[in-house]
Amino acid sequence: MDSATGKDFFNELVSTVTAFLARGLKHVFGEGIYHSAFGNICWADLIVAVIPVLIVILLNLVLPIIFRRQVDNAHPQHLRKHFFGHIGGPVYLGLWIGGIYFGMAPLLLKLWSGDLLIRIEYVLDKIFSAGIFVALLWLCFRVAQIVEGRLAVWSQNIAGRAAKFVVPLFGRSLRVVLPILVVVFAMPLFFPSQYEAACDRISSILIILAVAWILVQAIDLGEKALLAQYDLQAADNLHARKIYTQSRLISRTLHIAIGICTLASILMLFQAVRHVGASLLASAGIVGIIAGVAAQKTLANLFAGFQIALAQPMRQDDVVIVEGEWGRIEEITLTYVVVHIWDDRRMVLPLSYFIEKPFQNWTRVSAQLLGSVFVWVDYSFPVEAGRQALKDIIEPHPLWDKRFWNLQVSDASEKTMQLRVLATAADSSKAWDLRCAIREKFIAYIQKNFPQSLPRVRAELDERHSSGQELRPDPAREQSPAAPHNGV
Repeated sequence: MDSATGKDFFNELVSTVTAFLARGLKHVFGEGIYHSAFGNICWADLIVAVIPVLIVILLNLVLPIIFRRQVDNAHPQHLRKHFFGHIGGPVYLGLWIGGIYFGMAPLLLKLWSGDLLIRIEYVLDKIFSAGIFVALLWLCFRVAQIVEGRLAVWSQNIAGRAAKFVVPLFGRSLRVVLPILVVVFAMPLFFPSQYEAACDRISSILIILAVAWILVQAIDLGEKALLAQYDLQAADNLHARKIYTQSRLISRTLHIAIGICTLASILMLFQAVRHVGASLLASAGIVGIIAGVAAQKTLANLFAGFQIALAQPMRQDDVVIVEGEWGRIEEITLTYVVVHIWDDRRMVLPLSYFIEKPFQNWTRVSAQLLGSVFVWVDYSFPVEAGRQALKDIIEPHPLWDKRFWNLQVSDASEKTMQLRVLATAADSSKAWDLRCAIREKFIAYIQKNFPQSLPRVRAELDERHSSGQELRPDPAREQSPAAPHNGV
């Protein structure tokens, strides 16, 4: 049924309903109902125009009560609760659009005629069609949300990884596919035949976008299902960080590939773009050279991203030392890496930095770390007593991972000797805190038990200085052996 046939059918329906209501009013109010109210409008026309609006007002008062009761009486997880809680908006909009249109249609036939009536009917028909289309699209979107929510709840109760991936994907796809199908099938009903080519092109673009959306959602849900098996916050999260880094880089690469293919597919729908593409292909060699030189850094970062995803010199949440700063790998993109510095600064580095320049990775193989503490003491300090004190300090400490610790004299100078304490911890953060705790408690132990063994500077004084006697020059030392005697 084309738009002209549908319009004639609708006008005939309005005329039939109007005549039926007018006859009913005549039986109730008599012939006076046909007296003129103003111009060509009689009282019967006014009452017939008001009746649809009154019906809409009544329905807007009754339906919310019905919907609210259904929602209140339903189980929180029941489909009825979600259904009646979401469809109210589009239903009310459709009722108001239909009521206003049915109320205005009888009056238009009496107020105007000829070309002016045709123009006004044309404008009102477009407004009515657009309003019904928006209400229907809104309703489909709400229904898709309801179905998606129910599928998400259902997937939580289903065993198996495939179900937890497929069911949410189906729900998310409905959110886009259902409204797009409504648009695709509704456009020919609302637009004349001369716009058929434009409608077909818009439909093709929407279908391409829907397919791209489904592919992107499939990648995101697949990544989410994969990462759900690994705990990035675990103490030993080496394998989790490896999978997390690979999945993030691969998913973002696929996102870009889908975006490029989607844009190319949409542009190929236009004939002018096809000619431009043909002319570009004719000079592909020159364009390729120019693009390669201009985008050298960008391409280097992209290839570095693939290399990092495969070789993984660093991973998500790795502890690294870059440019003399200690931090963790916070984010890895296709072009840059964000390092979270210990004092909450962020250092942004290109991906190629981690391929071309050396850096320290403290968690490359394992998060476990060996921490060191250096203390300088006097030569009089008893090392064995210090070992016993460190045993009482380190072994009960909760940050020590019970793998290894020791105390050694690692260096000596003319004034002091250097003690080196080694202790292991589960990760770098715990190793730092453990080192600070050992340093504080060991220094406090030395101050309390061996204060004389703290670093000191020794000096030796002459005995005459210590007795307080005045120092005088020695004549024997003052007289030179070669000096003359008695004028000789």
